[in-house]
Amino acid sequence: MTDQPLPPCSVLLLSGGRGQRMGGRDKGLVEWRGRPLIAWLHERVRPLTDDLIISCNRNGERYATWADQLVQDDSPDYPGPLAGIRAGLAVARHEHLLILPCDAPQVDDTLIASLLAAACERPVMVRQGEFWEPLFCVLPRAVLPILEAGWQAGERSPQRILRKLDPVAVVCAEGDPRLANLNTPDLLGRSHPGN
Repeated sequence: MTDQPLPPCSVLLLSGGRGQRMGGRDKGLVEWRGRPLIAWLHERVRPLTDDLIISCNRNGERYATWADQLVQDDSPDYPGPLAGIRAGLAVARHEHLLILPCDAPQVDDTLIASLLAAACERPVMVRQGEFWEPLFCVLPRAVLPILEAGWQAGERSPQRILRKLDPVAVVCAEGDPRLANLNTPDLLGRSHPGN
């Protein structure tokens, strides 16, 4: 970690999916170790920002206790995380937006600091081997028009669109537990806190 102060940022926690692998349950509100998944992420990022945004398409009244702003997809059919990213970028108050999925409660301060320390005019994304993790990233607000144009052209993959923008890599080992998505009941039951 660096001694340099981290840049101010907005934070977007993605919790707007269908929760298909959770039997339709709202993943961010599923309990892990006695607290909703979203509470773990909130605790981790709250000290970093005065602009904490949660993308949710249901249960807004519950998510509101963990957010400064709530956003929803602009279409009712759960089109995927790129919809939430677009909505978050559109309302972010800072030049950079840290994005994390709600079902990764083991992300730690070191990884978040590495992402923010690399913030620049290009996307910063976690990479494991050759695989990019677009839901662990920092985006400059300036990329919104490019994402919007891609969306209007039918693109729905955050990875495909962000890879075209020459992202900066924050390299993590394959199988890094900090990136584990606890998105099934089985994974929730088998995982352990990372710190």
